[in-house]
Amino acid sequence: MKASSCGLVIAAVLLGVQPALAHHSFAAEFDVNQPITLEGTLTMMDWVNPHGWIYVDVKGPDGKVTNWAIEAGGPTQLLKRGLRKTDFPPGIQVTIAGFRARNGTPTANGQSVMLKDGRNFFLGAPTTSGAPAER
Repeated sequence: MKASSCGLVIAAVLLGVQPALAHHSFAAEFDVNQPITLEGTLTMMDWVNPHGWIYVDVKGPDGKVTNWAIEAGGPTQLLKRGLRKTDFPPGIQVTIAGFRARNGTPTANGQSVMLKDGRNFFLGAPTTSGAPAER
């Protein structure tokens, strides 16, 4: 096999492995028995595949601020639900409901995000229990 053909085969295999490693089961990482509601200041929103991420500074009872990473659905799913990047500028106040990570880190799977103006959006994957029908 020529070196260029071998390189193409290796590249195809590596590209095929990337999505498989990136995807995971909800139950493997998050605990449905540990619901959580977080209120805080949005620091950043990443519109990336396969899951978007919302980062929120949350002040604990002791006054310490912790930056939480909230997993959301993919960008296309979020857009179909009416969410836009412009709805999430850093510094806005949000309330997020979801489920804590099993590993104890400040990470959660987001189910909904409510903005100060009262808009409430579903954040989870379309296969999540209670998910609205996708259009």
